[in-house]
Amino acid sequence: QVQLVESGGGSVQAGGSLRLSCAASGYTGVMGWFRQAPGKEREGVAARSIYRRTYADSVKGRFTISKDDAKNILYLQMNSLKPEDTAIYYCAAGWSLTLVPETYDYWGQGTQVTVSS
Repeated sequence: QVQLVESGGGSVQAGGSLRLSCAASGYTGVMGWFRQAPGKEREGVAARSIYRRTYADSVKGRFTISKDDAKNILYLQMNSLKPEDTAIYYCAAGWSLTLVPETYDYWGQGTQVTVSS
């Protein structure tokens, strides 16, 4: 059974940094980070397979997705955070390297990120 558990969210001022973690069990394929702000649809932030990474245009150059394969932990390093990055961030696992939420089968419970101006 696949289980994904996020951690590392919190509150930070604009320009600050946070690192999200996602501990994965029972799965080692494509994984990604998504976010959902109040009143908005869930959107893809970053995703990775063994050979590739993809990022949303809004976070390119600021966010980095990585994975510790030995520990099976997915990370999202978020730098230069902006108030518009405020959202619940979700870790997800799927089979195709996309930023489309509907293509992912497994989801964590989410972790809140709040960026104040």
